[in-house]
Amino acid sequence: MTDWTDLTPPDLATFEQLAERALLALPEPYQQAAKQVVLRIEDFASDDMLDTLEIESPFELTGLYEGIPLTEKSVMDQPMGPDVIWLFRRAILEEWADRGDIPLGHLIGHVLVHELAHHFGWSDADIAEIDPWWE
Repeated sequence: MTDWTDLTPPDLATFEQLAERALLALPEPYQQAAKQVVLRIEDFASDDMLDTLEIESPFELTGLYEGIPLTEKSVMDQPMGPDVIWLFRRAILEEWADRGDIPLGHLIGHVLVHELAHHFGWSDADIAEIDPWWE
């Protein structure tokens, strides 16, 4: 029997390592595009992010893409900064515990790929058509 008293949840650095592994597992063309996006790991989304998205609980947001999707970028655009994919550790841990049926690294990778799809210009509806994961 596992002694659960000494176990702790993965910290932000470990989450980042798991996300980096997921990026390295992407097929090459997607890997290159993913390298153009900054990856940020935080415990929770900021209050400003939650307010903008009209989300009440920080546990409801596991990831967020901030930027201009590749399908909308123009050479005429003035860059406002790099595109960013945010992964929110505590929200992901909560979903992982609730699901109880997948490895944590798979869930982190799935959230990362979902947000990367937004970078490629996919909407949530587009993603849901081919990915029943969130049902």
